[in-house]
Amino acid sequence: MSIPQNIYKQILTKYARKRQDAITDLENRKLEVHSALSRIKEIDAFLFNMGLRISRAIIENPASSAKLLLEIQKETHTLESEKKQLLKEHGYHKDYLTIKHACKKCSDTGFIDNKPCTCFEQELVQAAYTSSNIKEILDQENFDNFDFSYYSDERYPNQKLNPQENIKRIYQISHDFSHDFDKQFINLLFYGTPGTGKTYLCNCIAKDLLDKGISVLYLPAFELFKLFEDDRFSKNKEDAEERTSYIDSVFNVDLLIIDDLGTEWHTTLSSAELFNCINTRFLNRKSTVISTNLTIENLQKAYSDRIFSRLLGNYKPLEFYGRDIRQIKKRKR
Repeated sequence: MSIPQNIYKQILTKYARKRQDAITDLENRKLEVHSALSRIKEIDAFLFNMGLRISRAIIENPASSAKLLLEIQKETHTLESEKKQLLKEHGYHKDYLTIKHACKKCSDTGFIDNKPCTCFEQELVQAAYTSSNIKEILDQENFDNFDFSYYSDERYPNQKLNPQENIKRIYQISHDFSHDFDKQFINLLFYGTPGTGKTYLCNCIAKDLLDKGISVLYLPAFELFKLFEDDRFSKNKEDAEERTSYIDSVFNVDLLIIDDLGTEWHTTLSSAELFNCINTRFLNRKSTVISTNLTIENLQKAYSDRIFSRLLGNYKPLEFYGRDIRQIKKRKR
């Protein structure tokens, strides 16, 4: 999963805070017990100094260190048993003075044998949701909630499939795209009239992949180009690191979704940035989904030959058509 460095650092900081909180919590419980039970305070002090005794004994008399260690282990076991018994007699759980980590498997380090713990992987999934820009929307717009009834089953002018047959085909392709994301490299181009479900299906794909721990970044086209513009021309150095991290995500995130291509302000710079973005991601085999209200003919007019060539040559074009669903929903309210 490709997570921006600043977010990755935030997760590591969160784990460091968890570990410190666990230590602070244990120290508070120790103070509580020590003030109530002086014998346990004595035992803890004795056990704390045990390490120094062992080290000193080994240095002073290495020949008898094995025997000494065995004796100390027995003494430690006896004292630990006494401490647990005292805790139990005074209404405490026997493990009351044991550190309590949020994750017992990795002790809040996030890793087990240098591999991410399941808790850390879950943190990455949540981070991917947050950085995707559409966390809240996905609760509603997902494959499970897709409603085919908004699409007519009547013949549509100049099309072999009626709108409902067509959207069922696109739905299945989108679903397969998500299901087989790790097995094949494909880019999708959603195009067609407004309000026919392009953005909704983009969100369905995003939801499905994010739930699998695959990172997704969703950006409306105008936001994408503003990001490039700010990165090139902004003099604000305070947010430069965050901006750079965001730009890195555009190129490295597992799936980039560019919504409403064609709504941005066209300049020589924006065209160059778009080409660089889609070309770099293609060369690095990073999938991209693009939606636009433009027809294929208008895409060719709006963008340079090399951009149009990439879109038609490297993307699977899927045409959306039918009634404007947004208008239908408005009339039903």
